[in-house]
Parts: sequence; structure tokens; C-alpha cells
Amino acid sequence: MYFKQLMCGGGKNFGYVVADEKANVCAFVDPSPDPLPAINEAEKNNFKIEYVINTHTHFDHTGGNSHVKRISGAKIVSHRSAFKGDIMVDDGDVIPLGELQLKVIHTPGHTDDSICILVEDHLVTGDTLFVGRIGGTYTDSDARTEFESLKRLMKLDDFISVWPGHNYGLKENSTIKEERETNPFCTRLNDFKKFCDLKENWLEYKRVHGLP
Repeated sequence: MYFKQLMCGGGKNFGYVVADEKANVCAFVDPSPDPLPAINEAEKNNFKIEYVINTHTHFDHTGGNSHVKRISGAKIVSHRSAFKGDIMVDDGDVIPLGELQLKVIHTPGHTDDSICILVEDHLVTGDTLFVGRIGGTYTDSDARTEFESLKRLMKLDDFISVWPGHNYGLKENSTIKEERETNPFCTRLNDFKKFCDLKENWLEYKRVHGLP
């Protein structure tokens, strides 16, 4: 498997090129709002772009869709609740890419259509899970949904690497074990009230702990 994390503009957006090198085919995960780094990476390696996979439909993750589709014919992949895309997926679905299998994990909370993509031991988490923090929510209901989604992710194997949608953490990637043990939101997944309290007081928490 070929796996490359790229800076793709916007608010420190990460995009990802995932490829089967034997079949010379690749998928872009969130190569927006500036898809050119991902396009250049594919061209450099002679990969045919088969899919653009959106972890959710916020513009900073979908803004490059039409350009990539126009130049490559790639199919746009979104969660079925998004109602936009060429391929609509749901939890547990598998996207075939050469001999690779990209597994869809539905993780609503930040948005209803949020998904993570698990390929081998790499987990692309979009705006569900960052390094040392998590995606924002706007209602108590969304916070509860996100809480349950994160609990599910924390049950994955320790060694699975975490690749977020933005460079908001102290480093660019992590592991499930690290997030379970050190992410202050994930250490509160046994108590929804404490989880919500941290959300409400995040700026103060960052100040006290000297976080960027």
C-alpha cells in the first residue's frame, strides 16, 4: 500500500493519497480545498485516480471534488446521508481499490455524514478525531452522538495509526493507543458530563495546559 499525507490548503487541511501500487490506482481522501498536491502526487507516481472520498461534506473537505472529477473521471464517494456523490456508502461498506479494501466506519457527531476510512492499519479520521482533540459540535444531541462515535473508535486495535483531517495537534498523526490514553476528550469517554464540560471549557483548558 502507498499512503501519503498532504497539506491541502484551507484551515491546515490534510488530504490523503491511498494507492495500490501494483494496480496503479489511487483514491484521494479529502484533497480539498486545494486538490493540486494530491493530483501532483498521483501524476508523479502514475496512479489513476479512481475515487475521491469525502469524510464529510463541509466545503473544506469537498471543495476540490469537481476539479478532480473533471480531470480524472474519479467517482465521488460520500456517506448516504449526504445525498451527494456517485457512490453512497454506509457503515461497514468496503470500497475496493485494486487489491486494497477501504472500510467505511460511520462516525456521526461533527456532522451526520461523517465517516472514517480504515485501510490496513491506517485510519483516516476526518474531523471526528484529531491528534489530542476532536471535531466541534453545536448541540447536546450532536455531542452525545460524537461521544458514542469516539467510544467506538477507541475500541479499535492499539496499533492502528490515526490520520486526522486537520493539522491541529502537536504532531501530524498518532495511534489509537495514544489517543485513548492522552487525548483529554477520549480519557473522558466514561462520563458524558465531563466530556461536555471539556467541550464548553476547551479554550481555558488549552490556556492552562499551554496548548496551541
